[in-house]
Amino acid sequence: MSAPEISRPESRIGLGLGANLGDPAENLRRAVAALRAAGIAFDALSSLYATPPWGVTDQPDFVNACALARTRLAPLNLLDLLKTTERALGREETRRWGPRIIDIDLLFYDDLISRDDRLVLPHPGLLERAFVLVPLAEIAPDLNIAGARLADAARGADASGIRRLTSFFPETPFKNGA
Repeated sequence: MSAPEISRPESRIGLGLGANLGDPAENLRRAVAALRAAGIAFDALSSLYATPPWGVTDQPDFVNACALARTRLAPLNLLDLLKTTERALGREETRRWGPRIIDIDLLFYDDLISRDDRLVLPHPGLLERAFVLVPLAEIAPDLNIAGARLADAARGADASGIRRLTSFFPETPFKNGA
């Protein structure tokens, strides 16, 4: 007789997505499709936002979005999935905060606080970076992270240069028989 399979409860996660090479909006959509195929259940996707580069400014603007999702993966297994997905979509390591075809960050994992060499949660700088706060507050304004309500943190962040582009998945006209 084999041991019973232990099912891990679902955890609520927040993801930050960004890209500024190739077709950035399509790169974000491809990342979500790949993660869905890998078993991540998406509950909400923010709009797409054009954002000025942060950290290293001599590069094209980014397209950023955030997602709320659920997973049964343990935090480090989820991190491995995110990194594997980035590589599968063509991400290559470049300079820190440099241009990229895709970037997928784990922003939070339930209320977990982690401070080790592989994973810091909540994501460092989350509450100071408008390119994350604006889209995340769009889909979870009342969520509290590290004692701060997202809508309040977003209002207090410098959002100059950030502009909403479109919904994550652009509406397609309904066609009979489609």
